Amino acid sequence: MKRFALLAPLMLAVPVVAQDVPPPPLAAPAPVAQTQSAPGQPAPLGAQAPGGPLEVDVTGGISAPMPIAIPTMPAATVVQTPAGSTDALGRQLAEIVTNDLRNSGLFNPLSPAQLRTVMFPEVQAPAFDYWGGTGAQALVQGYIRANGDGTLTVGCYLFDVSAQTELMRQGFVVPPSDWRRAAHKCADMVYTRLTGEGPYFDSRVVYVSETGPKGNRIKRLSIMDQDGANHRFLTNGQSIVLTPRFSPNQQSIVYMSYVGRVPAIYVYEIGSGRQRLVVQNVATTFAPRFSPDGRWILFSMASGGNTDLYRVPASGGTPQRLTNSPGIDTGGSYSPDGSRIVFESDRSGGQQLYVMNADGSNQQRISFGGGRYGTPAWSPRGDLIAFTRMSGGFRIGIMSPNGSGEKILTNSWHDEGPSWAPNGRVLMFYRSAQGRSGKADLWSVDLTGVNERRVPTPLDGSDPSWGPIRP
Repeated sequence: MKRFALLAPLMLAVPVVAQDVPPPPLAAPAPVAQTQSAPGQPAPLGAQAPGGPLEVDVTGGISAPMPIAIPTMPAATVVQTPAGSTDALGRQLAEIVTNDLRNSGLFNPLSPAQLRTVMFPEVQAPAFDYWGGTGAQALVQGYIRANGDGTLTVGCYLFDVSAQTELMRQGFVVPPSDWRRAAHKCADMVYTRLTGEGPYFDSRVVYVSETGPKGNRIKRLSIMDQDGANHRFLTNGQSIVLTPRFSPNQQSIVYMSYVGRVPAIYVYEIGSGRQRLVVQNVATTFAPRFSPDGRWILFSMASGGNTDLYRVPASGGTPQRLTNSPGIDTGGSYSPDGSRIVFESDRSGGQQLYVMNADGSNQQRISFGGGRYGTPAWSPRGDLIAFTRMSGGFRIGIMSPNGSGEKILTNSWHDEGPSWAPNGRVLMFYRSAQGRSGKADLWSVDLTGVNERRVPTPLDGSDPSWGPIRP
């Protein structure tokens, strides 16, 4: 059974007054700058808090999630900010941390009735006797403070209730518009410290928002936080969009669109809203994806009755052909180091998965189970490939890059298009309903195949692409 010890803590932050911790001029969540403290004051930033044996079993933890207490985060002083009053923000911060950890399937947050009010001076001196009586094994306490320059400081502490020790603390200075990111960063701190897994809560998802009847759907490019918050539409739906994928730097999205009823690949610049055609004056192009270093766009092109994989510089240029076999080669996905590509091909008579070197050499089939295989996606950890298996239905599955260890994770009528969380432990996909409605929703599932849940979207959703952890 896989278990992880709790090792070194990360950067620290302490709830001290403004003159003790002058907030740095940062525009996005970042570790609070280091400072020194006077005798009797909280430990200096960057100091290591004592460790402890508390840990989550990520294999068996789904069936026995860890009880954890996450009370409201008090405000140093209640003031109004552009994001709301600091006391209201303290409640919302705790709610987001609670939801993130609960949705992971590895934690069981205490109910509101079991939570006591925490005053600001108590943030780093918990009432361990009380929390021990609730059954909580871990405790997350924090605070929020409005700074003189208009920013907010959010501090987050993790405690082992039984050992009555502090395991980790971390803090962020953010503009009011980014207060939710501070909560996700706090949840990521707790998650990584107690599981040994990488973070994934402070990340975004781009997907296709759908509305209208099954035969005439309006499909818009959309973006949101991984929990469904901060949702916005990027295109107006006048042209169908499909298969959006984030660039590694998260500044742009590559996707296929039917502008002028001709399938072609475009890049959407998130900051400016500008769109550009990737490959000029060629036949049908589709199924694009960035290389891990962002230099290339991998895609499929249909020409002369054959469909093959190509790559083109992300800035544009002449496509380079990577495959050349009879049939349809599509759905390419790079390994995280960029050295190999997994793709689907019907060259054997039905859709199967193949891997090859990034230059197109050494092509080998890896799927040999019953049915067909498609939509492969290489894990950011490099150890697994996710896919859709079509055999009496559409299911989400995983296998190793050599084809061994195949495991089916879902068992619905039509699950398709898996995309990996940044830590390679969770998959997002879309689920279509039977019947004329064709309703589609986004879902996520843990590698155990147990923690399956719907991801909220304002309308129907398909083709999710989970982006990296935000800087």
